[in-house]
Amino acid sequence: VGDKVMVLARSGLWQEVVNVPASHTFPMPEGMTFEEAAALLVNYITAYMILFDFGNLRPNQSVLIHMAAGGVGTAAIQLCKTVENVTIFGTASASKHDSLKESGVAHPIDYRTMDYAEEVRKISPKGVDIVLDPLGGSDTSKAFNLLKPMGKLITYGVANLLTGQKKNLMAMAKTWWNQFSITALQLLHQNKAVCGYHLGYMDEEVELLSSVVAKLVNLYSQGKIKPKIDSVWPFDQVAEAMKQMQEKKNVGKVILVPEAPKEESKKAEN
Repeated sequence: VGDKVMVLARSGLWQEVVNVPASHTFPMPEGMTFEEAAALLVNYITAYMILFDFGNLRPNQSVLIHMAAGGVGTAAIQLCKTVENVTIFGTASASKHDSLKESGVAHPIDYRTMDYAEEVRKISPKGVDIVLDPLGGSDTSKAFNLLKPMGKLITYGVANLLTGQKKNLMAMAKTWWNQFSITALQLLHQNKAVCGYHLGYMDEEVELLSSVVAKLVNLYSQGKIKPKIDSVWPFDQVAEAMKQMQEKKNVGKVILVPEAPKEESKKAEN
């Protein structure tokens, strides 16, 4: 009682009071803000497990990170920087490239004006060791073809299904039709790995998740990772917060809080 904690829950967090199992709560490390705590668990657990548990990231390897300025993307970049001499390719719109370079992306690629697969091949003709794929559809095939021998593709989302403010049934059908498919025999001939990851279906893996959170808290305490907050919105501005993401303006996490800090209370504290 009274502890400051981070929580993992599949849904239902857009409210003032939530009830979660104690096993899905984790003490916040010293010096962490509530906004950082809200931004840490889902994105950093995902990035950590796909890079290290599935990806087996090692020194001198190369990684392609899609949506590199988003929540998982920024987490993955920071975690890549904890390993020696990892070359990071990151796709994002051009306005975010300076920010990506500052964070450690060697090769930002504007997916809107360039074929990112061609751009990667220009710099690294053999391809990359790991591709993190939150896109789905035909992009998963592209990712698989970009892998070096012994490379690993980790798919963890289908962002191509979401094309704007309203559901686009044609886009959804196209993504579904183009969804990547491969047989075990093809994998054997290619010397490549394909992995699927969904944190939402690991509710029962308490020990596994707790061990990952302990590693992340340790990295945070050492100053090696720090959640990047794009903006903070009160509940009554949830539509504007969602628009910030839909229009792909955010660099880092968009955070919801129950209410905006009152100017009067700030003055009173001062």
